[in-house]
Amino acid sequence: MLRYLLRRLGYMVITLWLVVTFTFVLMKNLPGDPFGEDSQKLTIEQRKLLYAQYGLDQPIWKQYLKYMNNVIHGDLGVSFQFPTRKVTDIIHQAFPASLELGLWALAIAITVGLVLGIIAALNHNKGLDVTAMFTAIVGISIPSFVLGPLLSYFVGVKLGWLPPGMWTGASSRILPSIALSFGTIAILARLMRTSMLDVLNQDYIKTAKAKGLSQPAIVLKHTIRNAILPVVTVLGPVFVGLITGTLIVEQIFVVPGLGKHFVQSIYSNDYTMITGLTIFYAFILVIVLFITDVVYGLIDPRIRLVKGGSK
Repeated sequence: MLRYLLRRLGYMVITLWLVVTFTFVLMKNLPGDPFGEDSQKLTIEQRKLLYAQYGLDQPIWKQYLKYMNNVIHGDLGVSFQFPTRKVTDIIHQAFPASLELGLWALAIAITVGLVLGIIAALNHNKGLDVTAMFTAIVGISIPSFVLGPLLSYFVGVKLGWLPPGMWTGASSRILPSIALSFGTIAILARLMRTSMLDVLNQDYIKTAKAKGLSQPAIVLKHTIRNAILPVVTVLGPVFVGLITGTLIVEQIFVVPGLGKHFVQSIYSNDYTMITGLTIFYAFILVIVLFITDVVYGLIDPRIRLVKGGSK
């Protein structure tokens, strides 16, 4: 077990190093000036001072080594857009809103997606199955940047049931969470349905029925527990996808998260902000994937960590 965990931690370190390296190289090859429109208003001397201040006048390899050393010590640099603020301070201030929105969306996606998938599987080729899968297809077909404005206008403005925007209370979380989770609901519903149908055809389910176990007991104790394993496997990437997917939804519903900073940093060639946020999201991804692997083994007692990998 210890060797497996150490191996996984090693993979995580290598993955993060690759992300930092490739992101650093890509940022250095972006077109345009890192100081945006203001670069046209600056004198040659002022530009030289700014380049020296941010270390951009040094050779690329020196910039890379310095940046890697700062990252190892938890320093993601100072934003070009906000010269008095560190990227870590901006993340600390804005990420809680993005995380909360992602958690709301994940809770809705898991609850609705699993219920739809279970209902569809238990009513295979019946009306409820067709309805659930039609809902899933619609969910996949409508992106969040289309569903978001529709929900904001019709539910928020026209009907007045919920706030159409801002981030002022629990009710203001509902519409952006639904917009963000709709596609994920469809994915989880289809995955749960397929997995449930596969489990329902297994011999041990037939044996349980032959022993006289009731349908609810079979579904709760045997079917769902085994069918949910593929869903657990994708929850890690799904969770990170929801958090990173808040970028557009945050713009639509005026959520004070990292989305606006990420978008603005791309427009202004804010190297440190782009690289810092990319590293931050990559770190979350590898941590969540690691936790998912451990949880996967805990859910299914047949899975044991053995020498050389997992089984």
